[in-house]
Amino acid sequence: MEFALIPPIAHRGLHDKGRGVIENTATAFEAAIRGRYAIETDIQAAKDGEPVIFHDWRLERLTEGTGEVRAYSPPALKRMAMRGTGDRILSLAEFLELIDGRATLFLEIKSAGNTGRQLERRIAEDLTRYRGRACVMGFDPGSLRAMRRLAPQIPRGLSAYRFDRRPKMPLTAAQTYRLTHMIDANGIDPAFVTYDINDLPTMSAWIRRRFPRAPLITWTVRTLEDRRKAAIYADGIIFEGFMPATPSGRP
Repeated sequence: MEFALIPPIAHRGLHDKGRGVIENTATAFEAAIRGRYAIETDIQAAKDGEPVIFHDWRLERLTEGTGEVRAYSPPALKRMAMRGTGDRILSLAEFLELIDGRATLFLEIKSAGNTGRQLERRIAEDLTRYRGRACVMGFDPGSLRAMRRLAPQIPRGLSAYRFDRRPKMPLTAAQTYRLTHMIDANGIDPAFVTYDINDLPTMSAWIRRRFPRAPLITWTVRTLEDRRKAAIYADGIIFEGFMPATPSGRP
């Protein structure tokens, strides 16, 4: 995949909860396609290990269900409507069938630190059959090394942020430093890097030195100040809450 010109990437699709368009749903993805945007979405494992499209580990925020996603089979997840809509949680296979090559895909693997790599194997199987433009990314270096082994033809992106500033998981000081500075990138060969907009420009010079050939994509761009910062320090944006111009001049 060529990363010389990166279109704006719609964060979890082009969603707008106020208008009844929920993130990571077929409705949000179709809206992104109409806007000629690339699409970022999240993949995690359901009960049987099948990859499904959903961000949160738990269901309560967005669906009528309760509990953890991994506790349910895909058919059980299908019975839980997104709040106030007719949308349902898609499997990765259903998502790829829906997109059908109409948009470039940036797929974040939510590995939860699993070492068995069943999720990565299932993702690799689905993407190997897919004929559209797609890449994977994630915060777990082990997950991306597994993807390089299982599907070397699929571009990989390493993601990070200042873990010491926004701790989201129990980490030692050494682990925090390694993840923040992407120390464990050996064996990944990232085609691009994604980094939190809130940590730019502090980390941007270091990232450029560490990965001189990898474009820097920043997330999640929401405000005018974010947009100004991204224009200076990044090569591409993952956005939400507004509709940026695309390389073709639309919308």
